[in-house]
Order: sequence, then C-alpha cells, then structure tokens
Amino acid sequence: MTESVLVEQDGRLAAMFAYLRQEGIDLSIDDFGTGYSALSYLQAFAFAKLKIDRSFIQRMANSDADSALVTAMLAMAKALRLKVVAEGIEEQHQADFLQQHGCDFGQGYLFSRPVNAAEFTELLRLQQA
Repeated sequence: MTESVLVEQDGRLAAMFAYLRQEGIDLSIDDFGTGYSALSYLQAFAFAKLKIDRSFIQRMANSDADSALVTAMLAMAKALRLKVVAEGIEEQHQADFLQQHGCDFGQGYLFSRPVNAAEFTELLRLQQA
C-alpha cells in the first residue's frame, strides 16, 4: 500500500484493513517517506511493515541528512512495533548500516537481481541444499 492511496481513503478503507489484519493478512506501507508521510497513517491503519524508499538508501553515503532520516524511520518503526524493509540496497556498506540500526529486511541488487517465480524457486532450492 502506498501513502498516496491513504490520502484518498475514506472510513471503509480503515475497516477493510482491520478486517484483513484480523484474518491474518499483514499489510505494508510502501515507499515510506516519499509521499505525504503522515505519521498518523501508521497508527490509523493496521500496518505490520514499513518499507523505506530506495531513494533514502541510495543517498545515505553522501548525505548526513538522509542517514539521519533512515535512522529516525528505523527507530520510529521499532517504537510502533513495525518490521522494516529497506529497498534498493546495492552496496555492502548500506546493508551494514541498516543492520547496525536494526533494519529487519532488505532488498536490492546486493542480494539478487529481480527474478521470476521459477528462478526464485531455484534460488531457494540451492540455498537449502
């Protein structure tokens, strides 16, 4: 779910999210920090994960402000008991920074290029062998 969808929501969306959560379906807020970033969305809706947009991850090495924002997002998510996914991890120093600051999950070319379902299944099979 992206932040822009939440801006246009009415009360039915919150009820639907609560129902999905009750049914055991976890919801993620995607591209956090790039849209409206109303912190009230994190409390008003039943999110389980927050995905930090790749633009923040890409700029961390060259921007103290972006590093501080990522650190703050991670701390805020932890305080709200949300899991965090960092998008766009391409370099080991990014993964190290995120791990040191308590990021739960990462995705990006450092780990794998995008793959289809068959290739993904094969990757999992190879890791289990």
